[in-house]
Amino acid sequence: MSLDIARLVAFTGISTTELQISVASSNISNADTKGYTQKTADQVADVTGGIGTGVSITGISSNVDKLLLKSLIAANSDLGAADTTNSYLTQLQQLFGSASTSGTSTTGTSLANSLASLESALSSLASSPSSVSLQSAAVSALDDFASQLRSTSSSVQTLRGNADKDIASSVQSVNDDLKQISDLNVEIRKMAASGQSTADLEDERNSALQDLSSYMNVSYYTASNGDLQVYTSSGRALVDSSAHTLSYTASANISASSSFSGIMVDGVDVSSQITSGKIGSLITLRDDTLPAVQTQLDQLASQLKSALNGITEGASAVPPPTTLTGTASVSSTTGLSASGTVRIAAVDQSGNLASSYDFDLSGYSTVGDLVADINAKNIGVTASIDSNGHLALTATATGNGVAVNDMTSSLGGTDFSGYFGINDLVTGSSAADFAVNKSILSGSAGLPTGTLDSSASLTSGSQVLTSGSATVINALYDKLTGSTSFKAAGGLSATTGSFADYAAAIVANVASKASQASSDYTAKSTAQSSYASSLSSQSGVNVDEETARLSSLQNKYAAASQLIAVVNSMFSSLLTAVQST
Repeated sequence: MSLDIARLVAFTGISTTELQISVASSNISNADTKGYTQKTADQVADVTGGIGTGVSITGISSNVDKLLLKSLIAANSDLGAADTTNSYLTQLQQLFGSASTSGTSTTGTSLANSLASLESALSSLASSPSSVSLQSAAVSALDDFASQLRSTSSSVQTLRGNADKDIASSVQSVNDDLKQISDLNVEIRKMAASGQSTADLEDERNSALQDLSSYMNVSYYTASNGDLQVYTSSGRALVDSSAHTLSYTASANISASSSFSGIMVDGVDVSSQITSGKIGSLITLRDDTLPAVQTQLDQLASQLKSALNGITEGASAVPPPTTLTGTASVSSTTGLSASGTVRIAAVDQSGNLASSYDFDLSGYSTVGDLVADINAKNIGVTASIDSNGHLALTATATGNGVAVNDMTSSLGGTDFSGYFGINDLVTGSSAADFAVNKSILSGSAGLPTGTLDSSASLTSGSQVLTSGSATVINALYDKLTGSTSFKAAGGLSATTGSFADYAAAIVANVASKASQASSDYTAKSTAQSSYASSLSSQSGVNVDEETARLSSLQNKYAAASQLIAVVNSMFSSLLTAVQST
């Protein structure tokens, strides 16, 4: 081996070692950098004409287990979904409150507890049905429940709205990741073409891919040109030669009947292809989980309204209100296909009859015909259809009120009061607007606790309404606490029980879902941490190993330097020998 070759070997050793020291130093410095993987300067021996002429670095690379990375990507999507579901269901559970029972006392903040409070108020009123204070307490208890039901329903829709807004913001985050991956593809191609290391850029790209996967489930592969290509689960391109960004516009107002636009990519709705990650969870929460709970609340409201009004529509406040206004919408041309009789009476504040008339409903073709005949009979009660399309019966004499007994009336599958919504205790079509009748809540009409006398004939001046009977109150209490059949709704099976039982079932169902979501989150978090730890162990930086490698490289560098010194000394000796000759 000539001295020139020896010196070349020494110089390549030094330059190679310098680069390896730089790589090891960078590894140590970035040991705690998220997404950074251990880099290695790949060294090969240089051979010329069969003789070793030193060493060189072919490139700087990182060793990432592709199967392990793919498992981590999937785990990220699962964790993103589990985390989001857990967060929303925890909030949902808080909306429904809590319940606790001690002996015969039930306390708490749930809908079931509010119904239990109403039951207690009605039970107390039954012992003294004419008590104004106890009637007020019963109305207040019902109003508390109605307010809680409306508030819970509104909060469920607020959560849906939040989920919809979160989808929009998550779509923007996805687009940021897609653009970053596409831009890094371009940079990696350029660096590779110029012979420079792309390892650090690949780390950045893998980090962007991992962040993307936390928002939605994706498939991907690395093309022959080094590009990372990303697709939806059904193969719709998200990144190929460029980024195909998502578009989504959140809805301005959310209600139980709201519909939503799709998440679009190149004009195609890909919402159904996003089944995991944060966005997948948000779509499920917004479109399935929360609407299911709303359906349960709506059934509770509908059944309770029907049950309570079915009793009070056949009753009357004592003393009777000056005006009875229905809640059903009608017009003067609304057709009537009716039979039987209904009794309408003018009654004074003591419950004594002023006058009454039994109307044969089979003789009227329209609501307008009925209204006209009531006015024509001159019984101290006038009829009209108000500006809201509601039938209104008003006593004409000061001090008198209006009372109705449905007698044998039958129209529209119910009786007179049921058809027009006369003496309804509650109003509304769903949990969102379930409320105590405004006239009762304001005090312009009392709680219906009496019943207009149904005797064959009534005598003017005789008492036809009494406040001392507990018949109506007991009927309300029995209806609340007795067995009612509830249809399957929102994942709850069909069941039979009291209204408080059904409300408790709703609360328990939400609590169960929240508990399951918490368990799922813990399991997914453990799995994701395991994959992340495995990948870090396989491709992350071990500071102890890198420190030991630095020490070895220093020795290598010193040896190469010493070799150069020896070669230089030998060159000097050779020159001296040549010059002396």
